[in-house]
Amino acid sequence: MNLIELLIIIGWKDLAVLAMIAVIWLVLGFVIEHPSARRPSVSRLMEGYRRAWMEDFSKRENRVFDATIISSLRQSTSFFVSTCLLAVGGLLALMGNIDQLSGVAEQLTHQNESQLLWQLRLLPATVFLIIAVLKFIWSNRLFGYCSILMGSVPIDKDSPQGPARAARAAELNIRAAISFNRGLRAMYFALATLAWVMGDALLVISVLAVTGFLWSREFASRSRDVMLDGADDH
Repeated sequence: MNLIELLIIIGWKDLAVLAMIAVIWLVLGFVIEHPSARRPSVSRLMEGYRRAWMEDFSKRENRVFDATIISSLRQSTSFFVSTCLLAVGGLLALMGNIDQLSGVAEQLTHQNESQLLWQLRLLPATVFLIIAVLKFIWSNRLFGYCSILMGSVPIDKDSPQGPARAARAAELNIRAAISFNRGLRAMYFALATLAWVMGDALLVISVLAVTGFLWSREFASRSRDVMLDGADDH
């Protein structure tokens, strides 16, 4: 089967829906990571708190608390890597034995589709989960780099190297968080695209619902208000 035959099987409507999902995912990520100065996102507000954390960290002699936080962040990334890998394995196994899923889906949607099309409808979720795995792995490494830079910050508060190294550690911490958040968004979209097995309409509704949820968490949540109230402290 060549590419043209595959595109014919998928159909222009499905291709349009996939293109829409990709555009929404990319635009949402851009808006969250590059918000306007008048309406910052939670992710942007957290960047200020991360810089303040590293600035205060460089002035502390007892840094066990900071090491514990970094360790906890790395454990979170490792957990999500394992979770996504298990989910990818489950989806690949389901794609290899699509009979049961196609039977249930056909009864619910009253559509008689080829097994190849049902397999293709699981592909976006698999791709999003693979993206999430890669983002979480990179986030884990960046948090590791950050911990090494934190270890290089002199305990002597008067050391001229302290502030510069703490600032670099903060920037690595921020990059690690950005990758982590990208992985989380990919997981959300993977869950949303699973609705494709129930039809295009439910897929669109699911993706729009997830998009609205993620936007509200970043721009209209109570946690954002709390962070915004203290943003002037640093």
